[in-house]
Amino acid sequence: MRTVSEPSPSEPSRPVVHVVEDDADARQATARLLQAAGYAVQTYESAAAFLERLHLTAAGCLVLDVQLPGTSGLELQEMLTKAADVLPVVFVTGHGDIPMSVRAIKAGAVDFLAKPVPGAVLLSAVEQALARNAEERAARTRVRAVQARYERLTPREREVFAHLIGGQLNKQVAFDLGTKERTIKAHRHAVMQKLEAGSIADLVRIAAELHIDPVRG
Repeated sequence: MRTVSEPSPSEPSRPVVHVVEDDADARQATARLLQAAGYAVQTYESAAAFLERLHLTAAGCLVLDVQLPGTSGLELQEMLTKAADVLPVVFVTGHGDIPMSVRAIKAGAVDFLAKPVPGAVLLSAVEQALARNAEERAARTRVRAVQARYERLTPREREVFAHLIGGQLNKQVAFDLGTKERTIKAHRHAVMQKLEAGSIADLVRIAAELHIDPVRG
């Protein structure tokens, strides 16, 4: 593997464009184009070389050839979709076909480009991929923060939360849980405070982000 440009220690979160291409000339040309556009770039001659060095928690995207020695580009994409932090993929290939492109796009690829790829087209696809990565990373950060707040709820407060997002009134929740309405009001206040929610709509949104099912009356 040859590293063309890596993030400096002062830029730990700088996005990296990973170029996986077995053709040395094409790999270097792509890296130079991206580097000239201001991107940090790392290059790899195979999927195996990429996986050896990959840090899934880092920001970036992947410019990936379909035809690679050993694990193919499509197989590598399938492997990466199982990771918690997925890097967006831009495919480039000289031997692609419609079924390949459909498979790649269905699996989440940003684009499927045929070689030779015009520089402007590749740069546009990379820009889209990095924008998607930034959005997905921000969303994951939000979910982790919400999850941390949810963990602060007591078991009883979680029960109340599940009933509230189901649209139940305090008295209905109290009846279902076998307690008094004023007790539910106190739990509801605690739930709203701990989750930093201002309304039931906020609670419903939080439940959706955490994939928590409501209890309906």
